[in-house]
Amino acid sequence: MIQPVSIAGRMIGPGHPPYVIAEMSANHMGQFDRALAIIDAAKAAGADAVKMQTYTADTITIDHDGPEFRIKGGLWDGRTLHDLYREAHTPWDWHPRLFAHARKIGITLFSSPFDPTAIELLESLDAPAFKIASFEIVDIPLIQRAAATGKPLVISSGMAGMAEIEEAVAAARGAGDGGIVLLHCVSGYPTPPEDSNLLRLRTLTERFDVLVGLSDHTMGTACAVAAVALGAVAIEKHLTLRRADGGPDGAFSLEPAEMRTLVEESRTAFTALGTGRDTRAPSERGNALFRRSLYVVRDVAAGEVLTNENVRSIRPGLGLAPKHLPEVVGRKAARAIPRGTPLAWDLVAPKP
Repeated sequence: MIQPVSIAGRMIGPGHPPYVIAEMSANHMGQFDRALAIIDAAKAAGADAVKMQTYTADTITIDHDGPEFRIKGGLWDGRTLHDLYREAHTPWDWHPRLFAHARKIGITLFSSPFDPTAIELLESLDAPAFKIASFEIVDIPLIQRAAATGKPLVISSGMAGMAEIEEAVAAARGAGDGGIVLLHCVSGYPTPPEDSNLLRLRTLTERFDVLVGLSDHTMGTACAVAAVALGAVAIEKHLTLRRADGGPDGAFSLEPAEMRTLVEESRTAFTALGTGRDTRAPSERGNALFRRSLYVVRDVAAGEVLTNENVRSIRPGLGLAPKHLPEVVGRKAARAIPRGTPLAWDLVAPKP
């Protein structure tokens, strides 16, 4: 059995409710108070953690106007990478105050580092885990550096083939022992539900013997809840205060009420999975009375033959099981049986 992973004391894995991560990303829109409000909203919605991103435009790319540095299509069509990341980054001088606020209100905060200096900053703030973003899954030195801290790694697998995932998981395991949560991810912004390929959750679990969750970029909560039913132990979704406010990631983010729905429905899905054991549910035990069984439906004298006219399969369920009707018909009553009596073997005379 795959061992659970602990992030800030919260166990993640089989037997534990899904770990819900609210991704702030760029939804703070460059406003510190808005970043605080998103953390507050995640806490109020019942999320387990807030995740942000730790980079600057200059640590993630260079300021260049070449065609390969300019985005073509999608939400960010026409923008240069440097321009987008300059707008979207979370200022590093915010980090200490954001971590302090999260601790004050009682919600876990961690981040995605994008280079070694980001890991150093997050380590200085005692971040309890690191997230490896989908686009960084191919950065093996970064993964090794993060794993070497001994902290758990949450690794997104958007766009990655199996060989790339295998290399990343091996690198993490070889460099540290904090544990791994591998997130199935489709890096479409937003992702059409038909592209979600949720059955890959099972493939990843079986292939890598690792805890598996979902980083979800679809609209709404349906795919995330379905993932829980397929065994996802963690769910990551973007959170914004209001989609109408815009921002680089606002269009595919959940609003606070939707995040609350996600938390509630994913935990309901987890509870509904049950144990798989063959037991009667407590809520249905009383209704066993209303199953069908064999009843005497006409007064029967002692020694009278039992027939399909005086014995029937009806509700309630206190008599012999209906499957015994062919064995009963044609035999005699052991004693007088009033109409409305549940049939039992001691009321049926032995075969001659």
